[in-house]
Amino acid sequence: MTSLVHKDLAGGVATITLDSPPNRNALSVRLLADLADRLHWALAEPEARMIVLTGTGKVFCSGADIKEQKASGAPVTASFPEILTLIWDSPKPVICRLNGTARAGGLGLVTACDFAIAPLTASFAFSEVRLGVVPAMISVPVLRRVEPRAAAEYFLTGEVFDAARAAEIGLISRAVPEEELDATVAHYAELLIQGAPEALAITKRLVREVPGMPFEEGLRRMTELSAERFTSEEGQEGIAAFREKRPPKWAVR
Repeated sequence: MTSLVHKDLAGGVATITLDSPPNRNALSVRLLADLADRLHWALAEPEARMIVLTGTGKVFCSGADIKEQKASGAPVTASFPEILTLIWDSPKPVICRLNGTARAGGLGLVTACDFAIAPLTASFAFSEVRLGVVPAMISVPVLRRVEPRAAAEYFLTGEVFDAARAAEIGLISRAVPEEELDATVAHYAELLIQGAPEALAITKRLVREVPGMPFEEGLRRMTELSAERFTSEEGQEGIAAFREKRPPKWAVR
């Protein structure tokens, strides 16, 4: 059976591609299973320093596969929390390269990623309430990215909005002309690949954890972390490489 999600590895970048254009890359049981498999592969692959998640066709992901949904029993997206967690907790940076429009559950994938780049022609909508359901699972990553009033506006109305607005409210990182999409993703990838693997993983965590810490506790814990990283193997290698004007050992050649 042909996989609905493809994988590729080049230059330290693992690219994972949703490839189910007949149903607009909807989150079917098969696609979710294939996506989980590809994510596990990328996370375990030593040569993969970062991950790019993208799709084929005009739509990045249209959300749950409604045709598979049954009136009773577990939803077809029962495995979705695991996938969102894999992306969110990934120690490797994840860029979402939106090849086009995203709806509902697809926006869970978008907001679970560290970066999301979309063409200006893409559109977005949380269409759940118009179907009598709610943006339940995806609210966990979405509400950590999107401004509260904007989230309420689009969750409640289901209104379609464009990529420029998506960037304005924090749903995506950048909205660019379609012809600049690949160059922009490559730019981010090039910057990220220069970072030390452990340092990137730790920095991802502190960006999320520090804002919730009491001020004094945050300073104490970050002082300890700073000292730890300066004396770590990566820290010592990075400082030595800087002084010797050479690439560090983790640099992709």
